[in-house]
Amino acid sequence: MSLLRHLLQFVFCLILLPALLGCPKTPITPPPPVDEPPSFKPLEGSDAESLAAHLSTRHQGLGSWAALRPSLEDSLGYILKRPQNAVAVNRPGLTLTWAQLGDSVAELIGLLPQIDRDPRLMAERFQWLKVAPGTLLTGYYEPWLEASLTPTDKFQYPLYGVPEDLMTAPLGEFHYRWKGQALTYRMGEEGIEPYFDREAIDGKGALSGRGLEIAWAKDPVDVFFLQIQGSGRLVLPDGSVKHILYGGKNGHKYVSLGKLLINRGHVPREEMSMQRIRTFLNANPETAQQLMFENPSYVFFRLSDEGPYGSISSILTPRVSVAVDRTMIPLGSVLALKTALMDYDKGEADPFMSLVLAQDTGGAIKGTRMDLFCGSGNEAELLAGHLQEDSEVFMLVSKRVMPEQAALLEN
Repeated sequence: MSLLRHLLQFVFCLILLPALLGCPKTPITPPPPVDEPPSFKPLEGSDAESLAAHLSTRHQGLGSWAALRPSLEDSLGYILKRPQNAVAVNRPGLTLTWAQLGDSVAELIGLLPQIDRDPRLMAERFQWLKVAPGTLLTGYYEPWLEASLTPTDKFQYPLYGVPEDLMTAPLGEFHYRWKGQALTYRMGEEGIEPYFDREAIDGKGALSGRGLEIAWAKDPVDVFFLQIQGSGRLVLPDGSVKHILYGGKNGHKYVSLGKLLINRGHVPREEMSMQRIRTFLNANPETAQQLMFENPSYVFFRLSDEGPYGSISSILTPRVSVAVDRTMIPLGSVLALKTALMDYDKGEADPFMSLVLAQDTGGAIKGTRMDLFCGSGNEAELLAGHLQEDSEVFMLVSKRVMPEQAALLEN
């Protein structure tokens, strides 16, 4: 039986099974009510001027706004590859095409030399649209871990490349209700099956002996955290360093280990951080593996001499690149972020008001939530591991295209 026939049978069953069983088409348990649907709300000119006056690159390691040019050009390059007349974002308060979004980014690139002298130009030339109802800002980073390109007694835990039998089918091609969704699977003896989960791979050796290993780590907890972050750096026995980048995943749902530890009373909610999770796992090796198995999601990697790369295929910039829900904020967008970042040298939170770029996505990043790429190394790990900050985010759109977007809203 052909693969296409198997897929058609699967989708046919998904569509017709509720009707055959006499079940309602909508979920039995309705989703929790949402007080305010995600939207964009324009700021008054005076409010935008006040925020723009406080823009600063101080916390981003940039000598001037001109240093943003390479990252902005990467964003613009991504935007220009989209269908220019297609809608990039359509949410209450804002509808933009990719062409209009590109015009906004291009205008900012041309304005960079002047912003150092007068950041208030950002309010004069751009409309500030607040992301509502609010933004939870979290962080991610590029972990370093000791590893080897060959297995030894010290390095026993494999890091896998993308398996050749990992298949993906775009479900939107079978039914309009699943537009944008994909099915990840493998072919079993009886047809399509879910791909192997974490327990099958790490506990039962489902991928062993297939030559898929691209490196070996010395600590399974390091492997687990590398998979959560999606990319990292391998420090090899000779002292050289290799980037290890996201290659794909098995399609299973991500289960937060932090939530499990809180719900089972292992770690108080107020103490939760990535560092606290690692401490618990290291202190409880007899239960660590089983706890990690409860997250069935599994990430596959590839090695590179450069990285890390975001979803627009450009190298991420620390404290500049952010991961967003692309259905809320289109990739390539320029955003102003108002928040506070912990300065661990001073032991206090430091106000942050700067421009960030939507250059990445993440499985847990939904709606207005945003993930800040914190960089690489111990300081980045500390910041990312504790970052949970209610923040304000503003999408910046050139005022030159605002009349056009108003016409789109009316239509």
